[in-house]
Amino acid sequence: MAIPTSPFAAVPRHIGRRGLMLVLSSPSGAGKTTISRRLLDRDPGITMSVSVTTRPMRPGEVPGTDYYFVDQPEFKRMAEGRELLEWANVFGNFYGTPRGPVEGALREGRDVLFDIDWQGTQQLAENARDDLVSIFVLPPSAAELERRLRARAQDSAEVIAHRMAKASDEMSHWAEYDYVIVNHDVDESVLSVQSILRAERLRRRRQIGLSDYVKTLQSGH
Repeated sequence: MAIPTSPFAAVPRHIGRRGLMLVLSSPSGAGKTTISRRLLDRDPGITMSVSVTTRPMRPGEVPGTDYYFVDQPEFKRMAEGRELLEWANVFGNFYGTPRGPVEGALREGRDVLFDIDWQGTQQLAENARDDLVSIFVLPPSAAELERRLRARAQDSAEVIAHRMAKASDEMSHWAEYDYVIVNHDVDESVLSVQSILRAERLRRRRQIGLSDYVKTLQSGH
């Protein structure tokens, strides 16, 4: 399996920037997928993380765009070789985030968006805390969350009940995140995420060459 690590060359600048990993988590139906899509449409500086998985490829999926598809021995080798930033077993299939493409993007000053749960976020925090910015998206109310799940018309009443029960456990992890957004309105929530992203891009530790730049200013050049 060939996973690219760096599709673009770094651009020399007086002050460069290390990219960041932006995580959006929420219970199903709270709106993180919609927020993620709108953010990707509006901001060319951020790209979606592509996971590696052992599940079979579905019709219409493109390897390297939707997922990197591997067998279980290869996935195990990657996990044991610390080539994955986080991984999980979901109903017998394994999913994980390849380290190489993400670290390549960060070095080039590009940001990577993750749509993962609290367990994956914990693993990312253990492996790359300085690069991580995490946001938890809450629904306005439990009643609104259930309404949104029913409005999707994708799940049976039994599945919706299961998702609602699971949502309570997922929401209990809100305090582990850097930021929390209550998704009353999708457009407002997207603006909030954009504001967070803008501020986090300006963090001193992410500005490469800043010290030398300040010294140049102090010297009068």
